[in-house]
Amino acid sequence: MSGLEAELLPVAVRAAALAADLIRTGAPGRLTAKGDRDMASEVDFAVEHVVRGFLADETPEIDFLGEEEGGHARGADLTWVLDPVDGTVNFVRGIPLCAVSLALVRGDRPVLGVIELPFLGGRYTAVEGRGAYLDGQRIVARETLRLADAVVAVGDYAVGADAAAKNAHRLAVTAELAARVQRIRMLGTAAIDLAWLAQGRLDAVVMLANNPWDTAAGVVLAREAGARVVGHDGTEHTLASAATIAARGPVLDDLIALVRDAAPASALPGRPRGAARAWR
Repeated sequence: MSGLEAELLPVAVRAAALAADLIRTGAPGRLTAKGDRDMASEVDFAVEHVVRGFLADETPEIDFLGEEEGGHARGADLTWVLDPVDGTVNFVRGIPLCAVSLALVRGDRPVLGVIELPFLGGRYTAVEGRGAYLDGQRIVARETLRLADAVVAVGDYAVGADAAAKNAHRLAVTAELAARVQRIRMLGTAAIDLAWLAQGRLDAVVMLANNPWDTAAGVVLAREAGARVVGHDGTEHTLASAATIAARGPVLDDLIALVRDAAPASALPGRPRGAARAWR
């Protein structure tokens, strides 16, 4: 890692703070359908517009990818990746589990992450090689030895194309987890899943999906807090991975095996739309 990422952390923090303020003070407004049972609010678009403009002014040499309006690319080695409101359905319903998720990605690997929780409070930051922090205090993931002691967050069930096939595997994984772990949680936001793993509130995360705006910032946080983050096959997680599985300690290997055994190989998730190099 170069020192550039650390130098860019204050810029990312300011961008996330701008976004969080817009979320706290703005009503969801008109909803835009994005497909089957998926939506974006006016606040999603407003936040992305403001953050895109701010980062273009502050770091014009760095590319940008946003969930709602895609990206601009000039072939830069670095790319900002933003989910303006991770947990839009929660936000629209007045459920305070939502987050701003901003990452800096070099190639296929996130190297900086900022996650801010507008309604719950808390700013999570991490730079590769420099640790993970909550409001400036170092955080470390909980090391869990047995699945029976683990509180595991699972990702949302699929909607849209191929939802039934994807959910057959996800439901099978949920059933196996229900039989073996202490508790399952579905929070509806990947950013909070991974931030709370890094903080030690959760023991593991199992998401059979991986969009870069959802996971990139949280992956840096989890890794810098001592957790391993892998794909469904146990290889190190990249933006091209088909799933996002994270934990610290022996339970990670148990989770990889559980995901593998819960369904035949044909049911494993494919490469996600909008994964690595979507901005190229």
